[in-house]
Amino acid sequence: MGDTPEVRLNTNHDFSELLKRISACTICDGLELGPNPIFQIDQNAKILIVGQAPGRITHTKNRPFDDPSGDRLRRWLGVDRTTFYNDPRMGIFPMGLCFPGGGKGGDAPPRKECADTWRLPVLSHLRQVELTILMGRYAIDWHAPKHKRSSVAGAVSSIDPAIAKSIILPHPSPRNMRWFKNHPWFDAEIIPALQKRVAAILSP
Repeated sequence: MGDTPEVRLNTNHDFSELLKRISACTICDGLELGPNPIFQIDQNAKILIVGQAPGRITHTKNRPFDDPSGDRLRRWLGVDRTTFYNDPRMGIFPMGLCFPGGGKGGDAPPRKECADTWRLPVLSHLRQVELTILMGRYAIDWHAPKHKRSSVAGAVSSIDPAIAKSIILPHPSPRNMRWFKNHPWFDAEIIPALQKRVAAILSP
């Protein structure tokens, strides 16, 4: 028998084509501001940030975390804006890729169709991720279902950011100031360990 050509599903070309399809996605009907998938991902990502879905400001700016929440998140990670946005080792792929619209008391939940359609295909290409950062209940439930019934504080405190493959953080939104104030151990213990871990992953 002759040699059988190897079938490779995880090539850069395949991934590039997948991202093009995601960028052009319109599967969610009736979005308040229309479809606009926002993410930042490279096949060489080593750190994957998983949030809920873009907010109204992010939709307008067409850039994730370009707001006070992002400033706080970058401080938590110990990285500057250049690293956050331009280093291919930093990836951002939320549970919902488009602004889901306004809801009661805030934004509506991420659209389920988004994760159902795109999440596994993208994750199957991300073979170099060393740390996944989960923020928000939908990210936790999908990636770390054993913490479904845990409080955010309980989930955060149960994971060692120095060694864990996935960690859970509260959302860095200014709306969570009371949470930060009520849990001073987060800034005192979790953040220094997280910054050390991120620095090690991103070291040359």
